[in-house]
Amino acid sequence: MIASADLRRDGRLPMDLEGVSEAFGSELDLLGALQLRWHTRLAGRIERELVEDPMDLERAVIAAWRATADELPGVRAIVDQHREHPLDDEMAAAMTRAEVKERAFLAVMAGRASASDAGAARVGARLEAAARADWHPQPVRLQPERPTLLHRLRAALAA
Repeated sequence: MIASADLRRDGRLPMDLEGVSEAFGSELDLLGALQLRWHTRLAGRIERELVEDPMDLERAVIAAWRATADELPGVRAIVDQHREHPLDDEMAAAMTRAEVKERAFLAVMAGRASASDAGAARVGARLEAAARADWHPQPVRLQPERPTLLHRLRAALAA
């Protein structure tokens, strides 16, 4: 599902894929799962960036956001699309809550606010804007990469 979203990058929830409707009861459930995937990957990437350079917190957060967007461009497109154009009021409310929490998280991880700071989301919005400013999605690869030796060995062992 995520691979399909990354290939399509059209911002549409992939409810048309086989098994998705059965696994997720509604568009909101699927969007919530994708939002969770994004947040989990972002948090892990921020941690890795901070290990590499623990002194420049803001740079680490911005670099992590960009790297995560490069890893999950389809998920990012879906989240952005449904932040801007939710399907209903329930989705709008859920996306607003998720956006505020994510932006506050960015501010906290950059050392610019505390978790209880009322202005943390505004600070996080500035960090997100900085990350988006120089970020350009990578082109879609229409042909799969040539399998590496390791991939071929794994496939042979699995068979």
